[in-house]
Amino acid sequence: MRHVALVTLVVDDYDEAIGFYTGALGFRLAEDTPRPDGSRWVVVTPGGQGTDDRSTSLLLARAKGDEQRARVGDQTGGRVGFFLHTDDFARDHARMLAAGVTFLEEPRHEPYGSVAVFQDLYGNRWDLLQPAG
Repeated sequence: MRHVALVTLVVDDYDEAIGFYTGALGFRLAEDTPRPDGSRWVVVTPGGQGTDDRSTSLLLARAKGDEQRARVGDQTGGRVGFFLHTDDFARDHARMLAAGVTFLEEPRHEPYGSVAVFQDLYGNRWDLLQPAG
């Protein structure tokens, strides 16, 4: 079976990003390994701790240079670029609000599920989505 394992998210600061994703969003820090060049291999995942977890994880990559720094927070041109699925929309929405996550709209119920757009600490747009059915 094939699946997308990692998606790179360019960030300003490793520790700041780890704090947001593990704290406000409830992700798990899966790996934080120093590299010889001074960078770090930092992976956060929304999934559980099992070794057969098929959720896509984020590789948090610190921006290097002006070109990469210019893309922090706007990696998808202002569109929703990330989709966080949940099995309990009300629970996760309330927890995220209490943690200070900024939602850009009120929750709405669409034929495909319950959804609300939020932004991460850098401004990237995400959907919190509980699929219908």
